[in-house]
Amino acid sequence: MAKVDRRILKSQEAMKKAVIELMTEKNFDEITIQDIADRANINRGTIYLHYQDKFDLLDKLIETHINELREMGEWACKLDWYSGLLPFFEYFEKNYLFFSTMLASKGAPSFRTRLLDYITEGFKGEIDRESGKNADLSEEVMLQYAGTAYVGVIEWWIKNGMPHPPQVMAKQVGVMLERSL
Repeated sequence: MAKVDRRILKSQEAMKKAVIELMTEKNFDEITIQDIADRANINRGTIYLHYQDKFDLLDKLIETHINELREMGEWACKLDWYSGLLPFFEYFEKNYLFFSTMLASKGAPSFRTRLLDYITEGFKGEIDRESGKNADLSEEVMLQYAGTAYVGVIEWWIKNGMPHPPQVMAKQVGVMLERSL
């Protein structure tokens, strides 16, 4: 695999950071390519070398985070609830600006939907069918319930300035998900 030039990575990171910072200040629809270029300290043309438009840039940024969560999910689902959720809450904490902006932004409502889809897909293998506690419950309803609750807790946690450390959140959410699924 060819190594990507550091200058390209630096420019892409600057553009991604710029669009998130700008979204904390104004609605995504009001942000222009020139705004992003100015904030990232690059030429307008550089943006078009990497992205079709601001929507493509935002989509790629969201996709990067969803893919990172997906990669974590591949190994985290093999752990107990607490150990599996802790890296996620640490990731949300580390990427606070991104998640707080995406979950609060009216300009990126598709993010919450994509996050929920990713989470409900990940919960599919977690439903306890062997103990009998979920025998009469619809898998679809259970997945929506657990996924929506989890996303809602993440949203609450981030919007309230993360009032509890990731360890506390992982433990509490883990207990609740274990009871639910």
